[in-house]
Amino acid sequence: MAKTATRGRRKAPARGKSKARSSGGGLLPWAVIGIAAIGGIVAHDHWKSIQPMLARQSAPITRDTAEPRPVVKKDTPPKQVALAAPTPKVPVPQPLPPAAIPTPMIQPIKAVPSPASAAVSEARTVAFGYCGQGAHINCVGDGGVFWYKGEKIVIADMASPAVDRARCDGERRVAFAAKSRLLALLNAGPFIMNAAGKAESSGAPRVVSRDGRSFGAQLINEGLARKPGATGSAWCA
Repeated sequence: MAKTATRGRRKAPARGKSKARSSGGGLLPWAVIGIAAIGGIVAHDHWKSIQPMLARQSAPITRDTAEPRPVVKKDTPPKQVALAAPTPKVPVPQPLPPAAIPTPMIQPIKAVPSPASAAVSEARTVAFGYCGQGAHINCVGDGGVFWYKGEKIVIADMASPAVDRARCDGERRVAFAAKSRLLALLNAGPFIMNAAGKAESSGAPRVVSRDGRSFGAQLINEGLARKPGATGSAWCA
């Protein structure tokens, strides 16, 4: 009976140890949870300073995973690139110089003087008026004298009295009538002048005509002029 009592007393402390062990084993998870909570609070408060450090550590890992490594194929022959054959240069034909054209020798032509009585073939169409005190260009001075382009022309196949040299009233009337008639003939249309001698200070002698009829002959037939060199005073009674 004594042995059994001592055995029962010795076993009693073993139960206390198991309780201590069981109580110690139950506190460990709570300690871990507490440490994790404290670490989470600290990380939350210092997240701005921790985030760059985590990004630097994760960057090499992401680069290694993102960049695929080239797969090296074994026993693959290198590709052959066909080289383009050079194109032959085609010679460009050069233009031939033009052949020399023979030019005939030009012999000088001697000028033949024209006679003084050559006809002026071109027709004259100019508006005439009476000459005044200004410049005489295209105007009528008397029954037998007029200016054409500034040149004084004397009708060579007639003689008519001048207004400023009239000797009587009858001669003055004939001079005015001849002057008016010559103006009408010159303005009636184109006319032709034929040279009748050398030009002098008194004027260039010309035979003026239209359609083969001389102006001088018409004035003579109308009694407003007379033939050159005729004597007498037919206009003064």
